Amino acid sequence: MSILKKIAFQGEPGANSHEACRTYFPDYEAYPCKTFEEAFEAIKTGVAALGMIPIENSIAGRVADVHHLLPASGLKIVGERFKPIRFQLMANKGAKLADIKTVASMPIALSQCRNSLKKLGVATEAAGDTAGAAKDLAAKPDPTRGAVAPALAAEIYGLDILARDIEDERHNTTRFLVMTADKSPEPPPFTHRCVTSFVFRVRNLPAALYKALGGFATNGVNMTKLESYMEGGNFTATFFYAEVDGRPEDRSLALALDELKFFSEKFEILGVYPADPFRDRGA
Repeated sequence: MSILKKIAFQGEPGANSHEACRTYFPDYEAYPCKTFEEAFEAIKTGVAALGMIPIENSIAGRVADVHHLLPASGLKIVGERFKPIRFQLMANKGAKLADIKTVASMPIALSQCRNSLKKLGVATEAAGDTAGAAKDLAAKPDPTRGAVAPALAAEIYGLDILARDIEDERHNTTRFLVMTADKSPEPPPFTHRCVTSFVFRVRNLPAALYKALGGFATNGVNMTKLESYMEGGNFTATFFYAEVDGRPEDRSLALALDELKFFSEKFEILGVYPADPFRDRGA
């Protein structure tokens, strides 16, 4: 029985989220979950001490499910990690690249490797998960079939990598949030540049959103993300997920949040955490 703390992720062993867990939290045991709901529940119930949850990809955009789950989860964000996404074309032991006729993976992965796969002249087949496609191939060997998945999947399922890094865009990057069930996690050191994430819903007043956001401009606060989403199918009750530079106790951000709260009927801070250095590299 493992005595290591667990970190939950969504997907089969060998998925990109699994690679992120191994890369950034090597002292934790990665804990796979079939769905995001199960991953959140594992964190909430203490089965896992942390969670590694993807929130957006530089090509595919946001992970919609996560925005709906975050506010109601009761979890806190304690970190962010940016992971370059690299896809490998893998097959059963002994298979040759020239023999591969069909390649399986989740649709988003296939779309991100479209040009490379087109050059190979292979047919594509949708699967529910990148690592799941590799797992299925290992369970049912076929020298004419391949899978597109992270390198870790080939290691886990005993497959050969026939073509490496076949993604069409080298800037393909996924941003992950590190989650905890701790209601009052230790705040980041003041020596770190920080990000504050929060959700809000403005009051039903004319120009409420404009007025609510005005304080960020007048107080010189940099808002790096603002996304809307509906809750419960209600077209008149739009929620917003936002991220800003700084921490709530900074005077400028404190003033901006006070103005936001005045024009909002719901507001909740989801986390205050150190900014990943990748933010500066990608600037």
